[in-house]
Amino acid sequence: MARTASTMLDLGTIAPPFALPDVETGSIIQISDFNENKALLVMFISRHCPYVKHVAAQLAAIGKDYAQADVGIVAISSNDIANYPDDSPELLKEMAQQYGFSFPVCYDEFQDVAKAYTAACTPDFFLFNEDRQLVYRGQLDSSRPDTDLPVTGADLRAAIDAVLNDAPVSERQMPSIGCNIKWKPGSEPDYFG
Repeated sequence: MARTASTMLDLGTIAPPFALPDVETGSIIQISDFNENKALLVMFISRHCPYVKHVAAQLAAIGKDYAQADVGIVAISSNDIANYPDDSPELLKEMAQQYGFSFPVCYDEFQDVAKAYTAACTPDFFLFNEDRQLVYRGQLDSSRPDTDLPVTGADLRAAIDAVLNDAPVSERQMPSIGCNIKWKPGSEPDYFG
């Protein structure tokens, strides 16, 4: 496990499109499915990563707490399952059911979506406003597996609430920290320098 920080994609970036299979239903989830939502949260997760395990219950809570709010939520796993079979769609489905995720969990087999978002780690969070401009990218909160801080989702929740209330999102944003995305051999993106 390589401790990796998010790339902090430029604020204002337009949400890249995607069309990926939902691991529970097999149906294709597209960015256009969320056109009616005021906010869109795209999360990159994995099943095996201790950083994701640390926050998984809070991700489920966010899904439930905002179920009636005008925010679309989707989780995406982009890991190479040939070398990391714990992140296979079948096991991601088990994870989604275990935690009671109320949002779709999609599998990015070719890793194109992760690259389009410059995703670097799991978890990695991208929040877009109604115009699908990036307004928040960074950490869920300050808790990590090696800290005693409670997992509250405070940073991400504050950003979601700001978008829903037509308020500015704080530009003081801290990178997410997690396991690096497990790229297929020879396909690591060039945004790592």
